[in-house]
Amino acid sequence: MLGRPCRTGLPELEPKVPPDHNDIVTRDKKVITCRAAVAWEVGKPLSIEEVEVSPPKAREVRVKLVATGICRTDDHVLRGALEGIDFPVILGHEGAGIVESVGEEVTDLKPGDKVVPLCIPQCGKCSSCLSPKTNCCLKTHLRESQNVMPDKTTRFTCRGKAVHHFLWTSTFSEYTVIPEDAIAKIDDGAPMDKACLFGCGFSTGYGAALNTAKVDPGSCCAVFGLGGIGLSTVLGCKAAGASRIIGIDINKGKFKKAREFGATECINPHDYTKPIQEVLIEMTGGEGVDYSFECVGNVDTMKAALEACHLGYGVSVIVGEAPSAAQLSFSPLLLFTGRTWKGSIFGGWKSKDSVPKLVADYMAKKIDVDGLVTHTFPFEEINQGFEVLRSGKSIRSILMF
Repeated sequence: MLGRPCRTGLPELEPKVPPDHNDIVTRDKKVITCRAAVAWEVGKPLSIEEVEVSPPKAREVRVKLVATGICRTDDHVLRGALEGIDFPVILGHEGAGIVESVGEEVTDLKPGDKVVPLCIPQCGKCSSCLSPKTNCCLKTHLRESQNVMPDKTTRFTCRGKAVHHFLWTSTFSEYTVIPEDAIAKIDDGAPMDKACLFGCGFSTGYGAALNTAKVDPGSCCAVFGLGGIGLSTVLGCKAAGASRIIGIDINKGKFKKAREFGATECINPHDYTKPIQEVLIEMTGGEGVDYSFECVGNVDTMKAALEACHLGYGVSVIVGEAPSAAQLSFSPLLLFTGRTWKGSIFGGWKSKDSVPKLVADYMAKKIDVDGLVTHTFPFEEINQGFEVLRSGKSIRSILMF
């Protein structure tokens, strides 16, 4: 996330609608009043509010959400662990819905299209988008603020106050407005309660194995953290042909699901008196794993995952997002001998190009994400969904509007 301190005061923005609001209303696009879960400040439950959602401007799309997942990143924001988020804000970044209206200059989407919002955009014009080496578009939140739309104003208001966007997606609202660079059209037949998973969790983990690590057939992999992203990483390792996939988690309740997804064995660090990286090295005949994936977002686990790799050619991938203030300290010798340490954002997928293809593969039964969904709640029970997440009882909870 952006390296700026959180602000809980009201934003200094133009309130709710652009100056030409009346002209827009007299045509075909109007302000929509709907429900949204507003985060007013750090540490407080989300509040179901009536919000106003302005029409889309040029190169923007207004979407009616049908389903949205609850991701750990949303919880990080609520706990104040990520910097650069302005409050009040409408969170959510793992959604699926239907286009309600489009702004001027939008040519590839129309009302009625099924879509998935993209937490990592693909503008198609920046040096990153034009390079095959990365999917990290320079319009990402790590480069420029996505607390407001590209024109630096918001489309949300509540109780007469401007409300911020989150990652340009804000899927915890019945309607949201998204820049066209951050939205992808998907198969009209795709079920919304599963399609939303392709907006973050599944794509992130699955791609970390296939695109970032490029796991070799017959290799040995270790996946740290068996939540939604970790299990998706297990699926990616299996799809790549790994012969041994070791799942690591302090919650043994996740082991059964991990084995169903393809883990060949599962271990709990609390069952050992020695560091888990030493356990993994012993399990691999003293050599270490070929690939390791940190899907937790904890710097100590990141270091352990690196140390667990083969000292000459092991590859360790950071998939989980650590708190903004976190820092890593490690011996350069861990890399000096040949290990590779890599980061993976959104699984290395060029989002606008790849999400439709991933959904198509799901529809063709080439991949199966159904098992990731453990709980489904009506939207108004969103805080209960967060409680289940924090308790460790869920893999992915889906909210239905």
